[in-house]
Amino acid sequence: MSIKSWEMSDAFWAIVEPLIPRPKRDGEKQYKRKVGGGRKPIEARTVFSAIVYVLRTGIQWKALPKEVFGSPSAIHRYFREWEQSGFFLELWQRGLSEYDDMEGIAWEWQSIDGCMNKAPMAQESSGRNPTDRGKKRNKAPYPSWTGVASRYRSSSPGPTGMTPVS
Repeated sequence: MSIKSWEMSDAFWAIVEPLIPRPKRDGEKQYKRKVGGGRKPIEARTVFSAIVYVLRTGIQWKALPKEVFGSPSAIHRYFREWEQSGFFLELWQRGLSEYDDMEGIAWEWQSIDGCMNKAPMAQESSGRNPTDRGKKRNKAPYPSWTGVASRYRSSSPGPTGMTPVS
């Protein structure tokens, strides 16, 4: 049975689960709620599945299906906490190590490619900055209609029901 690219197999979860940081309470801090108060936390597997779903599909955090994963803002909060704790870096390093064991990574020879230049014809083809095109500085785009409305009254019949006042 094949799984979708954003779904997680049990074998992969067995690798990921021990790396997930556990929530900690600061012993020196005074809490107003008792331990276990408030909403129940979302299961770590559900949170990780939601994060993988966002990363694989490219949807926005707020567009996560609430029925499947729970609150999108809570998922994003977990993502930030896990990222700050180094979870994703450790997961990436484990993945590299496992791939190196399986296939071997040629660490002696690596290559990076990139380009940081502007497009050669960009200025000629697009003109000025696209956000500034057509803007009139210190000039209203439309005439003021407030003075025009006061010259008309609606009591006399006309094609539009308004006749100019002399």
